[in-house]
Amino acid sequence: MSEAASRVRLAGLVILAGIIFIGFLNRDSFEADTVSLWLDEAGIWGPLVFIGFYTVATIFFLPGWILTTTAGALWGPIWGTVYALTGATLGAVAAFLVARYLAAKEVEKRLGDGLLKKVKRGVEEEGWRFVAFTRLVPLFPFNVLNYAFGLTKIRLKDYLWPTFVFMLPGGFAYVYLGYAGSGALNGSGGVQRILFAIALLAMVAYLPRLIKRFKALQIEDENLAEN
Repeated sequence: MSEAASRVRLAGLVILAGIIFIGFLNRDSFEADTVSLWLDEAGIWGPLVFIGFYTVATIFFLPGWILTTTAGALWGPIWGTVYALTGATLGAVAAFLVARYLAAKEVEKRLGDGLLKKVKRGVEEEGWRFVAFTRLVPLFPFNVLNYAFGLTKIRLKDYLWPTFVFMLPGGFAYVYLGYAGSGALNGSGGVQRILFAIALLAMVAYLPRLIKRFKALQIEDENLAEN
């Protein structure tokens, strides 16, 4: 690594550490009413404030689904999904970098051997496909998984894009739920939106079975081909 690249990397880590420190000092203010107030006061900067807040919230294990549904209520299904996924992805990357460069030993101690071994084995066997699978089918808690991936050998780019792309189905479902709920409360929505939101969540919940069945069929095809 060149001296210039080392300086850039060091500067990035310093900035990341500063963001984490500020978030730690203000962690008691992370409440739904406080977030709404911040966004109202931010005006046109509201989306950037939301994305920044989501990033910090992910680092500190705050429940992302609340923020995701809030995005749907504030900005609708399209832009709400964009803002929520951007914040979640940036938070996932920040946690990944913390585990890899700032607090590897501490993270490893807190995660325990069981989960970490499963994640490392999954990455070794399937690479980015394992990242995609865990984002599409949340077998492990999202916030914990972000730190665990930082302790594997996967490259950042192979972690980044599957995280964003394969969180899309679940993210959109929760965003639409917030959108439908907001419409129902202010009288502008209808039964159709609520039913569609429920259908989306049901589809996301069914994904693990669908993927498991697909893998079983794939294994059967491979066995037949060998015979």
